Amino acid sequence: MADLPAPLRVSPLIRFGRWSFLAAGIAWGAIRHRSLSKKENALREIEAKQKPIRDAKLAAEKKRLAKEELDYLARQAGAPPEP
Repeated sequence: MADLPAPLRVSPLIRFGRWSFLAAGIAWGAIRHRSLSKKENALREIEAKQKPIRDAKLAAEKKRLAKEELDYLARQAGAPPEP
C-alpha cells in the first residue's frame, strides 16, 4: 500500500462552521418534521371521518356493477335478466 501523508490540520473556524451547520440542520429537520406531522395527523383524521362514506359508496357501486354484469351475462345466455 502507498503511504499516505499525514492529514492536514483543519482550521478551528472551519470545524466550528461544520459543526454549527450540522446542528442547525438537525434542528431545522426536527422543526420541519414536527410541522409536517401535525399536518399529516389532521389529514388522517379527515380521511378517517370520510372512510365510512367512501366505503358505502364503493360498496353500492360494486353491487350495481355486479348486477349489470349478471344481467349482461343472462342476456348473452338467452335467459331473462332478474329484476
